[in-house]
Amino acid sequence: MELQPHFALMASYNQWMNAKVYDAASKLSAAELIEDRGAFFSSIFGTLNHIVVADTIWLKRFAAHPSSAATLAVMEPLPTPTHLAQRLFDDMQGLSAHRHWLDSVIINWVAALTDDDLDTLLSYHNTKGVASTRSYSRLINHFFNHQTHHRGQVSTLLSQAGIDIGVTDLLALIPDEG
Repeated sequence: MELQPHFALMASYNQWMNAKVYDAASKLSAAELIEDRGAFFSSIFGTLNHIVVADTIWLKRFAAHPSSAATLAVMEPLPTPTHLAQRLFDDMQGLSAHRHWLDSVIINWVAALTDDDLDTLLSYHNTKGVASTRSYSRLINHFFNHQTHHRGQVSTLLSQAGIDIGVTDLLALIPDEG
C-alpha cells in the first residue's frame, strides 16, 4: 500500500470532521462548552483544546524531519505546549480559527510527503523529555488516530448535549470505485 495517498485521505478526513465538530460545538453556549462532562479533558472545549495541543506538539516534532522542514516551517514560531491539557485559547472563536489554520497546514504538509520520506525514522523527545526513535509513517498514523479518538469523545459529549454532528465515518470520504 502506498502510504502518501492514505495520509492524504486522513488529512482530508481530519479537516472535514473538524469542520463538522466545530460547527456543532458552535451551537452551544460558552458555559456549555466548558461544562465539566466527566471526560478525560473535562469538557468539550477542553477536549478540542487537547487535540490542538497534541497536533501542535506532533507537527513541531515532524518539522524536525528533513522531508517536512520546509512545509512545517510555519510551526516554528509557535510555542511548544508544555503539557497535554495546556489551554491555548480562552474562547471558541480563537480555538476554531487556529484549528482551521492547523488543518490547512496538515493538508499542505501531507501533500508534500513522498513514500520514500515515510520510509524513514524520526527521533524526538516526549513532553517528559524521554527520547524515542520511531517509524515516521507509524508516528503519522498515530497522529491521525489520536485526532479520531478524541473527536469520538467530543462527538459523544455533543450528543449528550443534544447536538447530532451527523455522519462521522471515514467511509464517507472513500470513493466508490465499483
